[in-house]
Amino acid sequence: MNKIIIAIDGHSSTGKSTLAKQLAKYLNYKYIDTGAMYRAITWYAIKNNYFEKEVLDEDKVIKNLEFINLELHHDSNLNNYILLLNGENIEKEIRGMEVSSKVSYIAKIAEVREKMVEIQQAWGNEKGIVMDGRDIGTVVFPNAELKIFMTASAEVRAQRRYDELIKKGDTVLYDDVLQNVIERDEIDSNRTIAPLKPASDAIMIDNSNLTREEQFQYVLKLVKETV
Repeated sequence: MNKIIIAIDGHSSTGKSTLAKQLAKYLNYKYIDTGAMYRAITWYAIKNNYFEKEVLDEDKVIKNLEFINLELHHDSNLNNYILLLNGENIEKEIRGMEVSSKVSYIAKIAEVREKMVEIQQAWGNEKGIVMDGRDIGTVVFPNAELKIFMTASAEVRAQRRYDELIKKGDTVLYDDVLQNVIERDEIDSNRTIAPLKPASDAIMIDNSNLTREEQFQYVLKLVKETV
C-alpha cells in the first residue's frame, strides 16, 4: 500500500489528536501533533517570563528561537512519539489551562510559524505520516493526499476539554474553558499569518454528534479510497 500524508486541521478541542493517533496506530504511520510544538514554545515562554500577565514580549521569543530545540522521540513503552523540548519531556506541562490560554499569542508570530513549518515539512518528507494542527493542509502540506478539517460547536468542544481536564485532576470551571475555546477560535481564525481555515479540497467533518468510533471508521474509509 502506498504511503500518504494525512493532514488533519480544525478548531481546538475537536479531537484532532485522538483521531490522528488512532489512524497512525492502525496504519503504522508516524503521528505528529503540531499543536504540541506551539504549546512547547508557549511553555518555554512562560517559564522564561516572556509574558507579563497577558502581554507577550514577542521580541524575546523571536530572539530566543535559536535556543529552542524540538525533537520527536519514539517511546517504545507507549509505542508512540513524544515531543521533547531541549531534551525534556514536557507532554504533561503543555496540556494545562495556562498554556492553553496563551498558545494562540505564540502561534501568530510569523517567525515562530516559519520555524515550525520548516521542522514539520522535514519530518514529513518520507510520507507515511498523520499530522494534525491548524494549517497543515493549507500551508505545511498543501499537496497532502488526504486533507480533513474538523469542527464542532464551541459548547461541545468546551465540554470535552473540561471533562478531560477534570479527569486529569485539574481544578477548572466550564465557563472559563468555554471562554478559552471561543477566544482561541477568534485569534486562530483572524491572525494575519496562516489563519485557521479549511483547504479548498479538505473534507469537512462536524463531529458534534459523532462518536470516536464512528468518526474513525468514516475517515478510515476515506484513507482506503485515497490510497
